Amino acid sequence: MLEIERIMAQLETDFIGREIHYFEKVPSTNAVAKQQARKGAKEGTTIIAETQTRGKGRLNRPWTSPEGGVWLSIILRPEMKAEEALKITLATAVAVANALRKMFRLKAEIKWPNDVLVNGKKVCGILAEAASKEKTVDFVVVGIGINANLGVNVLPKKLQATATTLREVLKSDVDAEKLICVLLKEFEDRYKMLKAKKFKTLLDEWRGMAVFLGKKVEIFGFGEKFGGMAVDIDDDGALIVKLADGTTRKVVSGDVTVRTV
Repeated sequence: MLEIERIMAQLETDFIGREIHYFEKVPSTNAVAKQQARKGAKEGTTIIAETQTRGKGRLNRPWTSPEGGVWLSIILRPEMKAEEALKITLATAVAVANALRKMFRLKAEIKWPNDVLVNGKKVCGILAEAASKEKTVDFVVVGIGINANLGVNVLPKKLQATATTLREVLKSDVDAEKLICVLLKEFEDRYKMLKAKKFKTLLDEWRGMAVFLGKKVEIFGFGEKFGGMAVDIDDDGALIVKLADGTTRKVVSGDVTVRTV
């Protein structure tokens, strides 16, 4: 069981995680966070749970969330347009990858738009959900799920070949409270960059961790599938793919798979 007192004692943030709501079991930390946000919860409020019974990833896919993982959601109130919310997902991926690099010296990498990989396998997923008023963001809830102190065998069989856990990689359990503290600090630092309009600086950091740039990829989304070379992401966070005919296409949503042949 997580010790919230240890987290609060070690936390080095200004506002992220300064108010924590802790639960042993919830359907989804994002769902709880959205409820709290609608009731006026302040920016930085963080929801942490030991387990989620109906955790979800992108496109409403189920996210297995057994005991031993780090399952949390952060409430944000950014001043930005609704279409800019993708930037928060990219900033979160950088924060997670940096936290894993700093704490464990792992070569954590990023796969657009919301996966963090270790040894080529997914160790963390991110789900940012925005609520808008007209054309501006009212609040954003950022869900982060890290496969920490659990075995690969507890994950669904169809994911065991493509996912991993920190326990599996490090051959030991990790200090989950310290990991949360480092993660929240890294997240706050990147979020402050967004608020200071320094997204291009953040993009440079993101590009340095992107595992798939310069490689052939396949894109699945909106009922279509196409392939090309992943060449960059633009100033809004969209993926730029170069097609076989030399033209480029901007992708704002979809699944990316790196082609091995």
